[in-house]
Amino acid sequence: MENQTMQAKNAHASTAKIVRGSDSYVAEQGSVYRSGVSAESVGSSMLWLGMISLPAGRRTSAHRHQGHETALLMTAGKEIEIWSGAELERCEKVLPGDYLFIPAGVPHLAVNRSTENAEFLAARNDPAANESVVLMPELDDIVP
Repeated sequence: MENQTMQAKNAHASTAKIVRGSDSYVAEQGSVYRSGVSAESVGSSMLWLGMISLPAGRRTSAHRHQGHETALLMTAGKEIEIWSGAELERCEKVLPGDYLFIPAGVPHLAVNRSTENAEFLAARNDPAANESVVLMPELDDIVP
């Protein structure tokens, strides 16, 4: 019986999985997430893949992701500002077609000053739909 159970688990783990579009939710830092591949949707143990949007005229709260790296591809919108560093001292413009990498533990904040929503394809090495976010309210007022 135990061998049959193990074979069933292995067979399930060795097949591809399709994830249909999911509902969106507002993440703790203020951006809008739509999970695709995650621990919850497919049993992923090392990867999250989904869409993130930052509505027109909005910004995230200052935050960091303590235990994981994040990679993003801007797919739509005009531009956003990404502020990063210990005191959010660096500001760069992200444009559609640009890739963005955020190392683990790096404080950051995103600002969309345009009239269009900004859309991103995102991946991270934390498979949980609700990632580990550390809010940093002491940095929020640094960015105009």
